[in-house]
Amino acid sequence: MPDQAFKTVLYTHVTPEIVRVRMNRPEARNAQDLQLTRDLNDAFDAANQDDNVKVIILSGEGPHFSSGHDMRGGTGAVFADFRPVGTWANFDAPGAEGAMAREEEIYLQMCRRWRNIPKPMIAEVQGKTIAGGLMLAWVCDIIIAADDAEFRDLVVSWGIPGVEYFAHPWEMGHRKARQFLYTGDWLSAKDAYRVGMVNEIVPAAELSQFTEDMARKIAEKPLFGLKMTKEAINQTLDAQGQWNAMQTVFVMHTLAHTHWREVNHGRGLYTAEGAAPVPGGGARKPE
Repeated sequence: MPDQAFKTVLYTHVTPEIVRVRMNRPEARNAQDLQLTRDLNDAFDAANQDDNVKVIILSGEGPHFSSGHDMRGGTGAVFADFRPVGTWANFDAPGAEGAMAREEEIYLQMCRRWRNIPKPMIAEVQGKTIAGGLMLAWVCDIIIAADDAEFRDLVVSWGIPGVEYFAHPWEMGHRKARQFLYTGDWLSAKDAYRVGMVNEIVPAAELSQFTEDMARKIAEKPLFGLKMTKEAINQTLDAQGQWNAMQTVFVMHTLAHTHWREVNHGRGLYTAEGAAPVPGGGARKPE
């Protein structure tokens, strides 16, 4: 049963306690632009503020979960169309100042905000998940993957140390993270499960049902207990240094991204707006 309306997200109650937030840009393989990012944020807020909701499922329409950041202009929305969610501003400032502000707002801080939503979130992942799409899965508490799922972060090819929300070593261990980033190779669902990044692998045809069944099991628990358990695990990761490490790597990311724009200026690597394509997705969408 459809609930609230968003431009690029479908918001549906599976039960009164379970909400499915479905990215709805299948023609762009659910690539993230400003509109999708803000719609996701508003949808998560709606679910979080609904006292009946205990579990949020994040999924994507079409054959693929997410092809990463949209490098083709997206739906045409710009920063001026939205009120900032975080504390950063001056998005149009020249040089690294504006670039850092934009990526703090829509990538690092937005993902951090979603990761800290106190209700359990389950990512339902099928097909390809590329670079910026990884961040959407990683902010969730549980990842259920179809047996056809594959994962990739290719931005080291642009001289940039991974996507903005740098959870790679935490999600797959530092050895596999090095290989994953250095080579830019695909990580299969099987290997993602083996290194602990994915909780379960199921046949693609059974993915949604399996995810909803797990959500129902979780929703049987008291909401306050779920919130406190999530907070306990998040605080443990923070005590181990996860957030401090991410903030430090984000500065490296900004430096490398600014350098990439500078050295490639005039080589056909800029968009029509004059800014470099945002790292986090491939130039080609998966078919």
